[in-house]
Amino acid sequence: MKKFWFWLSVLINLGFLGIFKYYNFFASSFAEALGNLGLQVNPSTLNVILPVGISFYTFHGLSYVIDIYKGKIQAERNFIDYAVFVSFFPLLVAGPIERATHLLPQIQRKRQFNYTNAVDGLRQILWGLFKKIVIADNCADIANTIFDHPGGQPGSMLVLGAVFFAFQIYGDFSGYSDIALGTARLFGISLLKNFSFPYFSRDIAEFWRRWHISLSTWFRDYLYIPLGGSKAGLWKKVRNTFIIFIVSGFWHGANWTFIIWGALNALYIMPSILFNTHRDNLNIVAEGKYLPSLRDFLNIVLTFSLTVFAWIFFRAKSLSDAIEYIKGIFSPSLFVTPDISESTLVISLLVSGFLLVEWIGRAGHFSLSNIAKVPVALRWSFYFSLILLMFIYQGEAQTFIYFQF
Repeated sequence: MKKFWFWLSVLINLGFLGIFKYYNFFASSFAEALGNLGLQVNPSTLNVILPVGISFYTFHGLSYVIDIYKGKIQAERNFIDYAVFVSFFPLLVAGPIERATHLLPQIQRKRQFNYTNAVDGLRQILWGLFKKIVIADNCADIANTIFDHPGGQPGSMLVLGAVFFAFQIYGDFSGYSDIALGTARLFGISLLKNFSFPYFSRDIAEFWRRWHISLSTWFRDYLYIPLGGSKAGLWKKVRNTFIIFIVSGFWHGANWTFIIWGALNALYIMPSILFNTHRDNLNIVAEGKYLPSLRDFLNIVLTFSLTVFAWIFFRAKSLSDAIEYIKGIFSPSLFVTPDISESTLVISLLVSGFLLVEWIGRAGHFSLSNIAKVPVALRWSFYFSLILLMFIYQGEAQTFIYFQF
């Protein structure tokens, strides 16, 4: 009976997700496949609005059911506490994907206002707003212009568009996560960290330990390990890796572009699987030094380049658009000097400054958690600089990218 109720709950959760998010994709793909065989089919499709945050709170609910089934937690008898866990508003629409083992105990215990936590939360909200308004929205202005009109653009400009999208999605999603984590801290709730300087990773395996951490660990614990994880033979490790990355791509959206994006990342991570290499999450900068070794620097550049290439499929509206965009990059015009406007140059400088702050934070010399130790004048100068930049350089307002998932 325990197994029956478990699978019934899993099927209901995934059923809602499948109907709302993937029914039209499978119906149109099936019709297209039959069309290629000479059979014309006109499937009926659903014309419904995708429920806000369905991918995120579906995974919240699944983690709760799976943890109960495995005996990690007891079933929650208080419906209000359970409802707060599933629909806690800061993380409802774009995560991070919380676990019942982490969030439910915090909801159940009595909480009191803590001034230090509240101040830390407001700092994180401010930093998240800066990422979104100054970095993501300004990068979006450039990336959208290039991706929406790639024809006639030199290859060098298309590369620039892909790079700006990479910073757009990072500033956008990590900015939302910072706002969510900071808001939760105001209520005495500590949410899971979702980003840890991913663009300074030395290989793709490390990148996925630093990007969308809550989703990566969710797939690791609830899909990869149950499939056998790394303890299985080499073939099963390869198979399991491709499964979780393709499922991860499909989780992002019902489009072949997301599936190719996931498969590409699986290919990227193969060297770590085949040669059994491992990267820990320690700082690159050893003994307080700011500069990485030449080897680390080259690995960071290579990893970032591979990531940017994969983002092209993530951003493109269709597989054919992505292929045409890539063809445009690998053309003779790749070596043509792009015509960079003054506004693009300013945004590039803002992104460079942002990366510098991130790098110093990665090295452990400066971070939101230890900024309270900085002299008051410098600390408040930093706050006001962020606010001023948000007023001066705010880009055209863009919806958070992960709202669509």
